[in-house]
Amino acid sequence: MKKIIGKKIKESIVQLQKDGVWSEFDVPEIVVERPKDLSHGDWTTNVAFLLAKELKKSPLDVAQELGGALSGEGLENITDITAVQPGYINFTCDRDLHTQELKSIIKVGDEYGKNDTLHGQKVTVEYTQPNPFKPFHIGHLMSNTIGESLSRIIEFSGADVVRANYQGDVGPHVAKALWGLKKLGYDPTDIDKIGEAYAYGHAASEDDEKAKKEIDTINAAVYSESDPELMKIYNTGRIKTLERFEELYDILGTKFDRYYFESETWQKGEEIVRAHMGDIFEESEGAIIFDGEKYGLHKRVFITTQGLPTYEAKELGLTFLKKEKDPSDVYLVTTAVEQDEYFKVVTKALELIDESFVGKLKHISHGMMQLSSGKMSSRKGNVITGESLIMDAQKVAAEKMSERAENDVAQDTINMIAVAGLKFSILKQRAGKNIVYDADTALSFDGDSGPYVQYTYARCQSVIAKAQKNNMQPAFIHACEGSIVVEKILTQFEEVVEYANKEYAPHHIANYLLDLVHAYNSYYADNIIVDVEEQDISEYRLAVTVATAQVIKNGMMLLGIRVPEKM
Repeated sequence: MKKIIGKKIKESIVQLQKDGVWSEFDVPEIVVERPKDLSHGDWTTNVAFLLAKELKKSPLDVAQELGGALSGEGLENITDITAVQPGYINFTCDRDLHTQELKSIIKVGDEYGKNDTLHGQKVTVEYTQPNPFKPFHIGHLMSNTIGESLSRIIEFSGADVVRANYQGDVGPHVAKALWGLKKLGYDPTDIDKIGEAYAYGHAASEDDEKAKKEIDTINAAVYSESDPELMKIYNTGRIKTLERFEELYDILGTKFDRYYFESETWQKGEEIVRAHMGDIFEESEGAIIFDGEKYGLHKRVFITTQGLPTYEAKELGLTFLKKEKDPSDVYLVTTAVEQDEYFKVVTKALELIDESFVGKLKHISHGMMQLSSGKMSSRKGNVITGESLIMDAQKVAAEKMSERAENDVAQDTINMIAVAGLKFSILKQRAGKNIVYDADTALSFDGDSGPYVQYTYARCQSVIAKAQKNNMQPAFIHACEGSIVVEKILTQFEEVVEYANKEYAPHHIANYLLDLVHAYNSYYADNIIVDVEEQDISEYRLAVTVATAQVIKNGMMLLGIRVPEKM
């Protein structure tokens, strides 16, 4: 209908010009969108504001003239076309269109909302990026949440998606952890001790020049694999931390197709840099740099004075490895917003090295997360990690469910609610914005939270189960007026998915779901959904409920969140 309305507006403008009512001018792009206030109809356009300058008339006069000219084939399902202050044209669809959409949602089911916008394309999405020998911190949790949701939205839009995870298994952080393990005599099979060893080594590297030199020596030895005893500790610690990361991915609902490691990208990156000395890279004070200032950016070191590749050089190697293994139309990377400038420089270098990357490299950044208390460390002074946040969310979810449930709640349900609380609090904000996280609010069964959306889904399932006991099935004979707002919101889901894909913005889906569950819960409060004495009306209300549950399920799936059948 959106396309039909846009086409008819353009045709009407051309006809008004041919009839001499309006002067000749190039017809602008026609934008038809949903009104923010559903009482203003199903569609609206601001085209009169664009035409007003050309016609030297007020936007309202233009809207009234254009609105009066809009009619004919294709608009039979539009019951009202109204020009309103200060110059919008609103379109209202007949009820049958909404009813037909309910039928489509129920028929299509889990596939509802899919589109073929990216049909035939391959997209590599790189996200999470935790480093062995270091804790899984909050930034990794945010990257995982956004990256997984983007992967699902892009997949739902017809693309073949490769989920990639890039992890730093060599570098100064590894050397600090290994130095700490040796100095403290810790067992590298103990995941908690590895974290303590890293913190100890990091502190020592900043305060003790001797320790810093020893750590630098260990760093070089890891790259060269020259110390067998050291490599034994290294390999054990690497395996243990990677295993722990997999346990967290399982809780978060992520499975990766590709794992890349700095141990396999550094050599390739170094080779690329040295192969382009003189044309793209240059020597500066013993290091090799890329002079981004020539392109309005900044200078960055790609190979250090010690001859070791930096993150920048490794990034080159990584990108070329991605191209070799999974040639893609788009390469997305989601990391923290403070890496924006870093990625601008690396992207420019990559585009100069290989012009096939031009326009294909995209960086989606996330902001920082703060706790509502303002504190990001525990009483012991340790930084709160993404892992500890997940564990705390599980604890709060278990406590809240124990207050509501008569019987023991399955751990899987607790995990679902905990993940919903964390992920939804991240995804309802536009990517790049900072987030203030409060566990009680994020895991509330009321308000704008993931568990509230889950609770509404479970409520729908309860209604559906009650209807089945009374031998009722969804039917569309008697539409009920009270559900029109819910129906109007339901018909918007496909567009929201398309927009979220176009903008790489999951928050559009999260906030759409909040609008839907608020509308449905108001409808539920005002109506008896299952009433055996009014079966025809009840069966239509049941259809609205089934469609609502389906769209909630599909929308939450796109956010990487599961929905429990009971809560």
